[in-house]
Amino acid sequence: MLTEYVLFFFLLLLIAALLNGEFAFTLLYLVFGAVLLGWVWSRQAGKAMRYSRKFDGRVFWGEEIPIRIEVENTGWLPVPWLYLHESLPVELAPGGPVKHVVSLGPNGRTEIVYHLQGRKRGCYPIGPLFAACGDPIGLARPQEYSAAPDHITVFPKIIPLTSLRLPSRSPQGTLRHHQPIFEDPARLLNKRDYVAGDSLRRIDWKSSAAVGRLQVKQFEPSIALETSIFLNLNSAEYESQHRIDAVELAIIVAASIANWVAGQRQAVGLVTNGLDSGRGVPPIPPRKGRGHLMRLLEVLARLQNAPAVSLPALLRKESPQLPWGTTVIVITGRADEALFDELIQVQRRGQNVVLILVGRAINVQKAAERARNFGFPFYAFQNETGLDIWRRS
Repeated sequence: MLTEYVLFFFLLLLIAALLNGEFAFTLLYLVFGAVLLGWVWSRQAGKAMRYSRKFDGRVFWGEEIPIRIEVENTGWLPVPWLYLHESLPVELAPGGPVKHVVSLGPNGRTEIVYHLQGRKRGCYPIGPLFAACGDPIGLARPQEYSAAPDHITVFPKIIPLTSLRLPSRSPQGTLRHHQPIFEDPARLLNKRDYVAGDSLRRIDWKSSAAVGRLQVKQFEPSIALETSIFLNLNSAEYESQHRIDAVELAIIVAASIANWVAGQRQAVGLVTNGLDSGRGVPPIPPRKGRGHLMRLLEVLARLQNAPAVSLPALLRKESPQLPWGTTVIVITGRADEALFDELIQVQRRGQNVVLILVGRAINVQKAAERARNFGFPFYAFQNETGLDIWRRS
């Protein structure tokens, strides 16, 4: 408990015994009492401290992240000094850890605020928080404590898209479509005069009575767009020299497309061979809603590339589970014969294919020609600026 003062106490005791003086014994008692009091004080004060962090656990790329640390002294002893050291990830806090020294009275509290920058996607620990407090005299050794870390998820960068056109074979939905044979009875466009052959169910009897002749309802054409994103993160299918940048671009493209599809109130899902915290990711079926989009973005934030099952094998296993008419968006760093053979099978099952190559892929022209011959859209992006073709309205 007081090992650092054993030699000092022994010397005082020896002096007091040799001199046989009351002053030496009094000094010995005072020093011993002060050290013991300080040790009890710092120990009890440290036990009475409470720490909590308040922050949004999920943030978008590029956002500033305010972190609030609330420190409360729940005891009746004042804390003359409390040293706080918060460990932070270097990706979000280039300035290093947060260090503060505060003092608190009985039942006192204080708040420490600092900011992080969501500059890189991922899941990061915030903390642990180390604390040390001492007694008023400073003779006792400070008592050290720690608070468990929390975690924060930074979503991948999302590029807002405005004119993304994805194929669909489903006639009913919420997206306007140029094919007038697919009309949505929930989207009234206008009315016109009745002509022979019009269905009686289309007649608007109230309008007909008002104008004195039969009026027929016309509806807007629309489609339902159900999309599944196949994101290839098998490290062997990316050029090794540019793998890191290409993988990040692939994730940005996937997040941007998912955000656009969800913004159109359509269903979007994700299938990937990447790893999440060292484990594989189960396929996420297409669903609608912002809550579902947040789940997709959270998975994309944590994904890492690794040696994994090939993209053709992934398509062969998972694409038959998708409904007829689903748009399958394939994002990868390489397109070879095996991939095109599998994409042809996907088409034959009645699903729509969109192929996207990212990074410095080889044989881009050959891949574009093959995609054109098979009749599905093809895009190749070396960097984020390539997505400008989808940002123009």
